[in-house]
Amino acid sequence: MTALTDSGIAALRSETPGCQHVVHFNHAGSSLMPQRVIDAVVAHTVREGEIGGYEAEDEAADRIDAVYDQVAGLINADRGEVAMIENATRAWDMVFYAIPFASGDRILTSIAEYHSNVIAFYQVRKRGVLIEVVPNDQYGQMDVDALADMMDERVRLVAVSHMPTNGGLVQPAEEIGRVVAQWPALYLLDACQSIGQKPIDVQAVGCHMLSASARKYLRGPRGQGFLYVNQTVIDQLEPPMLDGHAAMWSSRDSYELMPDARRFENWERSFANILGMGDAVALAMIIGVDRIWERILRQATRLRERLSALPGVTLTDVGEVQSGIVTFMIDSWPPGDIQAQLNARSINVTTSTRSSTRFDMEARGLDEVVRSSIHYLTTDEEIETLIAALAESRYPGRARGILT
Repeated sequence: MTALTDSGIAALRSETPGCQHVVHFNHAGSSLMPQRVIDAVVAHTVREGEIGGYEAEDEAADRIDAVYDQVAGLINADRGEVAMIENATRAWDMVFYAIPFASGDRILTSIAEYHSNVIAFYQVRKRGVLIEVVPNDQYGQMDVDALADMMDERVRLVAVSHMPTNGGLVQPAEEIGRVVAQWPALYLLDACQSIGQKPIDVQAVGCHMLSASARKYLRGPRGQGFLYVNQTVIDQLEPPMLDGHAAMWSSRDSYELMPDARRFENWERSFANILGMGDAVALAMIIGVDRIWERILRQATRLRERLSALPGVTLTDVGEVQSGIVTFMIDSWPPGDIQAQLNARSINVTTSTRSSTRFDMEARGLDEVVRSSIHYLTTDEEIETLIAALAESRYPGRARGILT
């Protein structure tokens, strides 16, 4: 594998309009779309206006169909295991609520689990389902040995956010999969931050279900995501909502579900966004997700090192392996104020609050952190721009000495 070169990054940045306007450290929120993705979305939208929505869909049918193959190739799945869903949360919801939970079933999850997922757990808890949180190991990630000890025949689901929203943690997804594989439980991986950032092979991970977003590290459009459901478990799952696309009205008094992952889709979708996601996947495959991951690890390490050199900075990332999501605090400087001051300089960061990952943030005594997420587009110069802006805002008049 050859690393991404400076000239290669420069070329990719030149094809990304946003790089001319902002210093973007919010790729974990919504990354900067490349021009090819923008063109795909806009062109199809324009075509709908020119000839009609149904007619534009028919005209682009082969290209729309090819997106299933593109996504399947990205994660090493079969095209019949892929569904096009309008976002990662809805993809997760559609498959979670399709699981036929019964009283006494157990759900095992992680300390760093995302609030939307936990809220769904608490909804099914009303049916008598037990929600249990697996403790962390010494690295702050799910303790795989503890998970193995907690497994039994009553565990219906193990649900894990692969890269949690509030820090650099990368959960040991493959090790978790090997534990779950010894039991009849289902394994649901929330991969909204990891798809496009780190190579994901669903066969190696061993997950039965995976949800993903286009707008984050894939660099696709907002309002689009996808769902993977392993063909061996599809027949066990009936989605909570059906329409005439997900099922067929087969006789006067009955219906039949689609035999593949299309049962999780709905008829009315944004084909412009699907095509845009297809182009985003194609670009990631051309670059090579392994090369993307290598570059992200390098740049994230550099950012953490430079932040650590600033007075008063506390890094809040955990995990044996850490992703491109870099979080920190600065003494007596509220994260929201840091975000506002950086945004005023056209430097995009965001914050992560206790309510998004309450189990983890409460356990670590954190209320809010600054989240600065990098991608392969992130240059050394952009990192220095961020560091200089923090130093100048926090220590006016002393920034030069601090930076040197």
